[in-house]
Amino acid sequence: MSTTGKLKSSSSELDFDRPNIEDYLPSGSTIQQEPHGKLCLRDLLNISPTLSEAAGAIVDDSFTRCFKSNPPEPWNWNVYLFPLWCFGVLVRYLILFPARYRVLVLTIGWMIFLSSFIPVHFLLKGHDKLRRKIERSLVEMMCSFFVASWTGVVKYHGPRPSIRPKQVFVANHTSMIDFIILEQMTAFAVIMQKHPGWVGLLQSTILESVGCIWFNRSEAKDREIVAKKLREHVLGTDNNPLLIFPEGTCVNNHYTVMFKKGSFELGCTVCPVAIKYNKIFVDAFWNSRKQSFSKHLLRLMTSWAVVCDVWYLEPQNQKPGETAIEFAERVRDIISVRAGLKKVPWDGYLKYSHPSPKLKQGKQQNFADSVLRRLEEEK
Repeated sequence: MSTTGKLKSSSSELDFDRPNIEDYLPSGSTIQQEPHGKLCLRDLLNISPTLSEAAGAIVDDSFTRCFKSNPPEPWNWNVYLFPLWCFGVLVRYLILFPARYRVLVLTIGWMIFLSSFIPVHFLLKGHDKLRRKIERSLVEMMCSFFVASWTGVVKYHGPRPSIRPKQVFVANHTSMIDFIILEQMTAFAVIMQKHPGWVGLLQSTILESVGCIWFNRSEAKDREIVAKKLREHVLGTDNNPLLIFPEGTCVNNHYTVMFKKGSFELGCTVCPVAIKYNKIFVDAFWNSRKQSFSKHLLRLMTSWAVVCDVWYLEPQNQKPGETAIEFAERVRDIISVRAGLKKVPWDGYLKYSHPSPKLKQGKQQNFADSVLRRLEEEK
């Protein structure tokens, strides 16, 4: 069998994504088999750039690592600790979850919130200022019930933010619960991805009462609309402080990806907020591509506790001659250092996209060219 036949066989049996070299050969050309069917070292070295790039992508993929949950080392797999772990599972799922600080707390919270929010929302429509003030307090209260349902142990550092015009708060992003943890202290208006299901219903009804702004990644015109809403919001004197997660996606609380520059082009003061979760009881990272938010909440509510530190850092202003991108990187530095996170030079939106066919074809063409050069040397 010729080497071409072997390549076809291995490609169909082992790796369907491997490029078919024959497609890039000139018409009538074939790949001849080496004497005795042995692969020479010079053949391997001839395509070493391709192999090095592939190995680097597999071994040191710093982009993928930003969006992977890193579970702690198991501690319970021995004869002494395993029974204790089993007992803990029973306590968390059969006692804590349905009773004390879990479903019962959250149910009571929703009953109090809805019985207060609905009358206020509809009966005080002619008194907008009073209605907004009461709704802010109710949203803060409901977020506190959420945190209590996880037995949240949250420590806040720094002064509590105040309501001022022309300021925006930016924070690193691990999960949608970042918003809940910050909201229980201050009624922020957040800019957030529009979600389906019950989360989307909450966004379009309750959270819009605090001035939240939603966007949809699939809509190209959304960026212009959202940018206009942001500028209008920061100029309002009675609007809730604006909270933005400039990474644009949830990252696993070990890294920070590139900050979008839109938050830093508003011409206002930027107040950095650093959030760091302790994984001693549960990993708070939400991988929205693999897990619904309902399942994420269930995992939090069946853990012992959610432990978290929040730092309100010194406000920053854009320096003379500093671009929006440089300003964003400077703020990211401040947050990363305070929370102990590693910076990586990736755009988080790549998580929602796939390599273009043109990029893949270019890689395949480079690989085929290296093989053709090797064939020409053998002639």
